[in-house]
Amino acid sequence: MARKRLLLLLKPFDVYPTSPSDGVTKPKFLLKTLQALSYLVKRRSVHKDAINFCQNILRKKIVDCIPVFRSNLSQPISGVDLVVTVGGDGTLLQASHLMDDSIPVLGVNSDPTQVEEVEKFIDKFDATRSTGYLCAATVKNFEHILDEILEGRTLPSEVSRMSICVNSELLSTYALNDVLVAHPCPATVSRFSFRVKKDGVPCSPLVNCRSSGLRVSTAAGSTAAMLSAGGFSMPIISKDLQYIVREPISPRADISNLMHGIVQSEETMECAWYCQEGLIYIDGSHTVHSIQHGDTVELSSKAPILKVFLPRHLLS
Repeated sequence: MARKRLLLLLKPFDVYPTSPSDGVTKPKFLLKTLQALSYLVKRRSVHKDAINFCQNILRKKIVDCIPVFRSNLSQPISGVDLVVTVGGDGTLLQASHLMDDSIPVLGVNSDPTQVEEVEKFIDKFDATRSTGYLCAATVKNFEHILDEILEGRTLPSEVSRMSICVNSELLSTYALNDVLVAHPCPATVSRFSFRVKKDGVPCSPLVNCRSSGLRVSTAAGSTAAMLSAGGFSMPIISKDLQYIVREPISPRADISNLMHGIVQSEETMECAWYCQEGLIYIDGSHTVHSIQHGDTVELSSKAPILKVFLPRHLLS
């Protein structure tokens, strides 16, 4: 078996404040805070152990491994045969922004949510972690899945991404989950219009909106914010997009059914922006692009796919 070259992309370690010494009398509210802090410190330790575990496994394989914290990665990923991310969906999302369609990625969920912990702390704080929706591996099955990949016994799935054009200029970042077009201040009403086009010709009515923004998701992102906003989950291999107008203000009866819908793979969502300023949020709040009054944003699934080794249950 030829030697493979791997990039190991790591979620950074969280930093938490030092708690008061045990000799200090603590009021009840502080005790609850310290309990949550202790829990977070434990999560940091579990994540660190997962990184060490994966690195130890990789040392036994016929691979050259390059470990990098995701906060230190800013250039497009190239020259490797596989990217392994250790963290959660956020780490895999960040990797996807720097990858083309030639390199596959395997996500390792370093600290999956444990139902018993969520129930244990339900009256104190939220103990849920990353769902690891796109992560096929954990420390429990990482070596097995890695061996299958290195030996060619499993192949990546082709997951659709979303292209973003502003005034016909293509942005360099493709969205794997979703795009939100909104005002920089969430409390400010956004004014925009949208319609769906096919081959440059409108195939839906023009809808003028006042709302808190327009969200458009891929199939992969349909189970995230889109689902929480009232959308529906889509098959992971679907190439269609789903859109929803967030909190529309008094939509007319004749267009109310157009506040939520599908943009098929051969179609494009066109949004005209009518606020003085706005932002395009790509896969969350870390990657943004500014827009202004009169700008046109075009969203479509005509983007390079991402090769991802997916959890088996998503493919059944």
